[in-house]
Amino acid sequence: MADVSKFKPKTVYVTYIDAPLEKVWRALIDPQFTRQYFFGFAIEIEPRSGGAFRLLAPDGGTHVSGEVVEWSPPHRLCVTWRVAGMKDFGELPECLVSYDIAQAGGSVQVTMTESHSWDVPDAILRGGQSGWPKILSSLKSVLETGKALSIETGMPAGFVDAVKKAVVEKPWLRSSS
Repeated sequence: MADVSKFKPKTVYVTYIDAPLEKVWRALIDPQFTRQYFFGFAIEIEPRSGGAFRLLAPDGGTHVSGEVVEWSPPHRLCVTWRVAGMKDFGELPECLVSYDIAQAGGSVQVTMTESHSWDVPDAILRGGQSGWPKILSSLKSVLETGKALSIETGMPAGFVDAVKKAVVEKPWLRSSS
């Protein structure tokens, strides 16, 4: 299992959703639900710490693979995250993606944190920084209105080139921040 002490938060996104806590939790772990707000991607998760985690592309192929680091329903889910479905991305070190879910009055606060074990270039971080708000806003929309958002999901400028450069230079071998 991943040594979580080596990972530092790099992207944090907080949203508030007007839905019951258990419904928010189910939305994060149910493959039929994730397809609705995660732009056709479906989660496949073994519901226990140490279990397998995959995010399946709309064609059924594995886009992201990892391991469940923490399984604490309905309040916390933490998984390792390695993008396997895009050229070069699988060579990058895995990151941690965690969801913390808490009651906040009549709403639910969802905090998504993306953490890394290396000094990730800003151009690579921009991928998550542009993607997570879209995903979580769509989650909020589905839970509150029953309808996912229609949002363009392209990659930020310089993102793919930064990944290619990192794969060649392997800065994580000399960095641990």
